[in-house]
Amino acid sequence: MANIYDLAYDLEKGLRNSDEFQDLKQAYDKVMNDPQTKKMFDDFRETQLNLQQKQMQGEEITEEEVNQAKQVVELVQQQEDISKLMEEEQRLNNLISDISKVITKPLEELYGEEGEGQQ
Repeated sequence: MANIYDLAYDLEKGLRNSDEFQDLKQAYDKVMNDPQTKKMFDDFRETQLNLQQKQMQGEEITEEEVNQAKQVVELVQQQEDISKLMEEEQRLNNLISDISKVITKPLEELYGEEGEGQQ
């Protein structure tokens, strides 16, 4: 039987070589190579991270911050290269989610069977 870590590294290689990852990398490089678009993307990510951090710390997010975030999102969505990057990121996230479901299937089956017997 193959070492589970070897299988994980094979999966990593497969993910790196997938169309989804390659398309994401290409979209990312395009955004990063345009200084104006990169700054817009960096501002968007910073806004996202700040709001997430406040949420995780249980801090109140003000209406002003929500409005500012909405403006940043609208601006970013209008920028074609960033919009494409976000689409490609979502495609890769969907792939990873599907893979995660496959990987966790033995646990779901184990606990699912156990749960059925307890009803």
